[in-house]
Amino acid sequence: MKETFDIFLIVMAVIAFFVFIALHFFEAGYGYLFDRRYGSPLPNKVGWVMMEAPVFIMMCILWAESERMWDAVPLALFLIFQSHYLQRSFIFPLLMRGKSKMPLGIVLMGMLFNTLNALMQGGWIFYIAPDDYYADWFSKPCFYIGTAVFVFGMCVNLHSDYIIRHLRKPGDTRHYIPRGGMFRYVSSANYFGELTEWIGFAIASWSWSGVVFAWWTFANLAPRAASLRRRYEREFGDNFKRLNRKRIIPFIY
Repeated sequence: MKETFDIFLIVMAVIAFFVFIALHFFEAGYGYLFDRRYGSPLPNKVGWVMMEAPVFIMMCILWAESERMWDAVPLALFLIFQSHYLQRSFIFPLLMRGKSKMPLGIVLMGMLFNTLNALMQGGWIFYIAPDDYYADWFSKPCFYIGTAVFVFGMCVNLHSDYIIRHLRKPGDTRHYIPRGGMFRYVSSANYFGELTEWIGFAIASWSWSGVVFAWWTFANLAPRAASLRRRYEREFGDNFKRLNRKRIIPFIY
């Protein structure tokens, strides 16, 4: 079973590489980059719930079926992971403003990846990790460092989403440059926050499955951040360029 799981992780990592390359040529057409070529449009709130809820539900099933259900470390990692997807699947959509749409194709691809990711993370935490893997875990620095990085990333993500939601007044359909918070340093501060979360989770779980998820997050969001930056440059010109922001990683990229 461990050998099969390792092959699964390698395949997922390789697919992420090709996704990273492809997204430099094909923009992921949702949100500010909405594109009807990716399928019939769905209301944004419906699309987000459909796309994100599968990982939350699948992780709950894997947890409930596991003999490690009440073991302290797997439970802690489960709660850390689910804290993001509880917010992203059910709270974030309710906070959305406006009448934006999301293509059905993007929703279906998101559902597929999120289901596979639940199998990666839940599979390792509850089934594949050796029985003694979590021994003395709460005495190891990786758990506390990773959790702190995750919490920092989640705070950045939530604050950045708040800034984006409040760019427009009711009825306004214009685009604006996000300002404040980590937007001082990157044009996609919400993506920086999410990437930081999953780097933190990879550290806290100290697992290759966590590393592959962090790699997937970068492979998906970094090209999108680059596309968003180009859109800002075209729409706002020198007003945006003079801000000298990076794409997704402050001072680096």
